[in-house]
Amino acid sequence: MAEPSVAVSKPSGSSTKSTARSVATETRLFIDGEFVDAMSGKTFSTINPATEEIIAEVAEADAADVDAAVAAARRAFEGEWSRMRARDRGRLLQRLAELIDEHRDEFARLESMDNGKPITETRAVDVPGAVEIFSYYAGWADKVVGETIPTNDDVFTYTLREPHGVCGQIIPWNFPLLMASWKLAPALCCGNTCVLKPAEQTPLTALRLAELVREAGFPKGVVNVLPGFGPTAGGALVRHRDVNKIAFTGSTEVGRLIQREAAGTLKSVSLELGGKSPNVVFADADIDAAVQGAVRGIYFNQGEVCRAGSRLLVEEKVHDRFVDALAGHARTLRVGDPLDESTQMGAQVSEEQFEKILAYVERGRNEGAKVVTGGARARNKGYFIQPTIFDDVTNDMTIAREEIFGPVVATLTFRDIEEAIGVGNDTSYGLAAAVWTRDIKKAHRAARALKAGTVWVNTYNAFDAAVPFGGYKDSGIGRECGRQALDLYTQTKSVWISLA
Repeated sequence: MAEPSVAVSKPSGSSTKSTARSVATETRLFIDGEFVDAMSGKTFSTINPATEEIIAEVAEADAADVDAAVAAARRAFEGEWSRMRARDRGRLLQRLAELIDEHRDEFARLESMDNGKPITETRAVDVPGAVEIFSYYAGWADKVVGETIPTNDDVFTYTLREPHGVCGQIIPWNFPLLMASWKLAPALCCGNTCVLKPAEQTPLTALRLAELVREAGFPKGVVNVLPGFGPTAGGALVRHRDVNKIAFTGSTEVGRLIQREAAGTLKSVSLELGGKSPNVVFADADIDAAVQGAVRGIYFNQGEVCRAGSRLLVEEKVHDRFVDALAGHARTLRVGDPLDESTQMGAQVSEEQFEKILAYVERGRNEGAKVVTGGARARNKGYFIQPTIFDDVTNDMTIAREEIFGPVVATLTFRDIEEAIGVGNDTSYGLAAAVWTRDIKKAHRAARALKAGTVWVNTYNAFDAAVPFGGYKDSGIGRECGRQALDLYTQTKSVWISLA
């Protein structure tokens, strides 16, 4: 097979400059254990959002490539993979975790270039998080068990937990490597095979991961990676009759579309979707800690986080003090080159996302909200936006209702716990929430009353591979991470043995 070529020349008809940096990773499709060109021969550009320059030209999958990848995944599922001992699957997952760790600096740099997030975050969160997930599910591989059930004396009854088969997995651009691990690790742990479609904005770490899948010794066809676009590659994967399960992370709008499309073949579907999470600060909280938590809650990963604390609910009596302190922190955040160690907030992932966020800022102004700080482009080149705080927000404003997915927080006030819970729950979303208080009774009461899949108390953005994550209402179906993710990738078979 020919060696891969990373194109860095300016495409015909494009005004986007090419980057001088090359990337040492494959840019072709990964199907049946090999890197191949798309059958159509088409490619697309992946852009460095900090420089607006092309990093590489990547093969663009469509329906024909999906057919080939699904066929490879089906052969692997029915063949060597289904006969492999669970413990040996676990060893492969652990080896993959070790390989990612060995290449952690490479992954961190690649992720920062492709996504725009600070390299300090990719080193501290994205890459070690992926290592942890694969290692965690390596330990689960031989512990996915059924149970015996006492029934009549003349029968022996038990259950088996069996894999679905071929899993189509569609991941977003905000945590490309980490979301690939959240999807692949539990699916492979349970004995499924996978066809992974990374976001077209950020395909590079998924392709580098595919190289390590091969190096780790996974059988051909167990993991397939298809960069491409949602309506073509993603749509073909969702509609494919030989795909047994679809797992998707992304917007609620696209999640609804996927659920409708998957209904035609009655696939199992899990969805991790959007959020408009309330970050509730009571007057009796440790205000300094809550301010730091609010900074993490909205400016981490440039606000491109489904669980972002984008609705900041502050008790009236501490509102002025809190907003002043938060604005002081926001103004000091260093926005700049993601590969600079001193950068605290990088670039938005794409020009489309950049323009979308600024449009929401303008709408917030037009609807009467007050910009305390930020609200504009941060640098002349690249998709950088200033950390932004809105005040005088009411919960019926667009910036309080819709997911902005950027470094923009909407500040609201409340008088007591009943109002805080009411406003917090007055949303179509239910992914996450946070509560800041020194009153343990108030904390428990609010945590129970808030309709969200995760509630943090006196912290924000805490995660662990062992803890389930997912949403209520329009924020999704199912739970990823923890033991609960095994439920997404297995089905239960009941067996009756006559003893008569």
